[in-house]
Amino acid sequence: MQEIKIGPNHAGQRLDKFLHKYLPNAGSGILYKMLRKKNITLNGKKAEGKEILQINDKVQSYFSDETFAKFSGKIPEKSEAEGKQAQKLLSNNYEQAFKSPDMQGVTVLYEDEHVLILNKPVGVLTQKAKDSDISLNEWMIGYLLDKNVLTSNELELFKPSVVNRLDRNTSGIVLCGISLKGSQILSRLIKERIIGKFYRTICVGHVKEANVLKGSLKKNELTNVVTVDGGGQVIETAYVPITSLKGNMTYLEVELITGKTHQIRAHLASIQHPLIGDTKYGNDKYNQKVRKKYGLKNQLLHAYRMEFPLIEGELSGLSERIIIAPLPEQFIRILEDIR
Repeated sequence: MQEIKIGPNHAGQRLDKFLHKYLPNAGSGILYKMLRKKNITLNGKKAEGKEILQINDKVQSYFSDETFAKFSGKIPEKSEAEGKQAQKLLSNNYEQAFKSPDMQGVTVLYEDEHVLILNKPVGVLTQKAKDSDISLNEWMIGYLLDKNVLTSNELELFKPSVVNRLDRNTSGIVLCGISLKGSQILSRLIKERIIGKFYRTICVGHVKEANVLKGSLKKNELTNVVTVDGGGQVIETAYVPITSLKGNMTYLEVELITGKTHQIRAHLASIQHPLIGDTKYGNDKYNQKVRKKYGLKNQLLHAYRMEFPLIEGELSGLSERIIIAPLPEQFIRILEDIR
């Protein structure tokens, strides 16, 4: 018999969801069959799979060592030393990401037992695009391992993860759930659109008054370019001018009411106010000018501020809190020069 005791990062989810993580190589059909035949039980009793797990619940499985190794992907007991070596290699990979020179600009803005809020520099991926990539997600896990907040054993059933994504060349605030509760609550708040998400940028043209843009957005999966008002997903973007700048530009604050791929960049470009430096949706004349003068090779867009609603329970530390990510040095340099 194999048994696992449910801890805080496993509680609160359905048993069948947990089993897909615990036994990832067993298909849904096999898992439900094993539940029906009581080869998998919950607290020693027959279960259907829809039960919500509680702390200290016990999930038991009655498999041979070989079958359990096959379903779980774990190395059998006779090769325990190999298993420990595999865990060590996994920890080393996250440690390397945490200490990578490419990630040294990452800073922590807020931290508690459920949530980590990071300031992502330009050029850093939020999540891997391919296996060889190092992303903010790996840096975050390496950070937690380094602080002994997390162990390599715990990674087998729960991996902390980023909750919102930024483009590689967009800097600023990224939310991370470092407990199951943290991930669930942050995901719900984002889905319900009750976290205020504000960006700072410099756009082409003089924007004289605040406005709210509404439309639709369609993405071309082959080119990774989106089209505004081409059908597809509904989008809503609000903006407020902060300062008019010389050279026919505006320092702008943008509120992302919906959150879709390239939404801010494409929506502002659709009203002839593209972001400076944006080679995909921008103005070539302005892009060449800022590239030559400031070395700006990408869109100047920074996730500057998040405003949290009243929150009770596990995430009460974030209740009505405002998190600000300071502007990057290059952004400040450009802004000061063209004020």
